[in-house]
Amino acid sequence: MDATPLAAAAGGGPVPAAWSPAIGKGEAAFQAARRQRRAAALFALAALLACLLLSAWVSEAHPATLLAGLPRIGEYFWRILPDLRWDALLAGADTEGSLAFWMYRLDSWAWLLFETANMAALATLFGFCAGLLLAFPAARNLSGGGLGYQLARRSCEALRTIPEIVFALIFVWAFGVGALAGILAITLHTAGALGKLFAEAMENADMRPWEALRASGASWPQACRFAILPQALPNVLSYGLLRFETNVRSASVIGFVGAGGIGEELYKVISFNYYEEVSAIILLIVLAVASIDLFSERLRHRAIGAVGGAH
Repeated sequence: MDATPLAAAAGGGPVPAAWSPAIGKGEAAFQAARRQRRAAALFALAALLACLLLSAWVSEAHPATLLAGLPRIGEYFWRILPDLRWDALLAGADTEGSLAFWMYRLDSWAWLLFETANMAALATLFGFCAGLLLAFPAARNLSGGGLGYQLARRSCEALRTIPEIVFALIFVWAFGVGALAGILAITLHTAGALGKLFAEAMENADMRPWEALRASGASWPQACRFAILPQALPNVLSYGLLRFETNVRSASVIGFVGAGGIGEELYKVISFNYYEEVSAIILLIVLAVASIDLFSERLRHRAIGAVGGAH
């Protein structure tokens, strides 16, 4: 092909007449494709808007109801704010307007927060172990997609689909009010969630060490232990510690149904409209969860770094 017309076209020179039909067809095709993309995008946006409107109508999220409720939300938050005064801020627990008066039950609430953190830690440990055991048969590359795979996968789905608070209601009815119901509820949900995440991490593992061990006569559990687990271990630790952060928040919520911890106390003060106690407990929960999250994040990075360096 002659390079002169190309150079002329690139430099802004006149385009040869023989090229005009091809350029026109290309431009027409480009414009048609762009119009088609725009039409598809508009149709998708219209469908999304229709689905949102339908969801709002089904859930009775009417704009008038939202507008009427927003001032009441602001009023409630205004009521739970403590009545602190600068001149009495550091006074004793008998002086209204002081921090000590606001946090007059700090010792009891701190113990309940400690109980909540223990619930989350135990539930995470038990759920971690159960999820790890479920993960090996739930990984398609390890189980071959047979009956064991289907049972493990469906078990993980069932456990993580049911919310912790539903499990907690069942266990409170069975075992009575207390921390045991909360631990069992969070354990089951954690096992289902971590089982799926661990299985996906194992499905991404390199299968050559597995095949070498199996060819040398290693059993299925031995190949899982020595070929797959070391590869998936950084992700396994990361998911486990991240789940602990989530479980601390969950343990604070399921106390609303009598499953122990600080959530049970929070439900009581909300029910009796002890407004300043509501804000005090919420502040303590936020500080405790934030501290645990920061500690868990640092621990997770150190553990992953140590495991990665060892490999």
